[in-house]
Amino acid sequence: MIRVGLTGGMGAGKSTVATSFADRGAYLIDADKIAREVVAAGTPGLAALVEAFGEDVLGADGELDRPALAAKAFADDESRGKLNAITHPLIGARTNELLQAAPEDAIVVQDIPLLVENHTAPFFHHVVVVNADVETRVHRLVTSRGLDEDDARARIAAQATEEQRRAVADSWLDNSGTADELAAKAIDLWAQRLVPYEVNVRTGVVAEPLPELVADDPNPAALGPRLTNRLWAIVGDKATSVAVTAADPVTLTVTARDAEAAAALPELLSAGGFPADRKGGHGSADPGRPARVVVAIG
Repeated sequence: MIRVGLTGGMGAGKSTVATSFADRGAYLIDADKIAREVVAAGTPGLAALVEAFGEDVLGADGELDRPALAAKAFADDESRGKLNAITHPLIGARTNELLQAAPEDAIVVQDIPLLVENHTAPFFHHVVVVNADVETRVHRLVTSRGLDEDDARARIAAQATEEQRRAVADSWLDNSGTADELAAKAIDLWAQRLVPYEVNVRTGVVAEPLPELVADDPNPAALGPRLTNRLWAIVGDKATSVAVTAADPVTLTVTARDAEAAAALPELLSAGGFPADRKGGHGSADPGRPARVVVAIG
């Protein structure tokens, strides 16, 4: 199993990619859908919001009145913190339930609009960013979703920048064209990279890099930091350092806390996308991201 983080700014076309992946068997987890489910009518989540913010956050139908809640919850940092303290644990618990239910051979695609803003990119085997230029996105939000232009621009400005998204992206899908063109790009990514990646992780095989995929890296200069952060997410407190120690291919040395921690790392690294190689280290299971990992003991 691999976990794929799917993200992109408002109006970028993320839903088209999510649908393309789901049509090919992706196990889709939609963060926005979960956020609505955990505060639906009759849930403990909605009851907690009513207790915290008052009965007037309820609509006449018993469902959450989201504009009324927003007016109260985003009034100041304290109120925002109160909202997050209620909803974030519920969203996390439901997400974990869905992850636990995923098949062993699943490609889990987690559709997360604020993946970059929430700093969760390192926890995924692969991050896919869908992008379109600001003017294209504004046009789509105004014509397709009925947003006021100023509102659309303000919402886009409040999200991550293109530079911030490129820093964490493993794949970059440009959506300056039609929905069909974007879907075709998503299908190619699924077949050429994500499916082989999942098979390699599940079977413990280091990928043979494919030059055309490697050349598509959206930000080669950020590969070292990207892999460093990914490895920290995999090894956690079992390591005292993770450092880039060579460039071609990118090689990182993970210094284990002690011998016991070092013994646990091979299994963690393999599940995280870096199975054992024939040289006594570990290699990337992603055919578009060649890398080696060496374990040392501190």
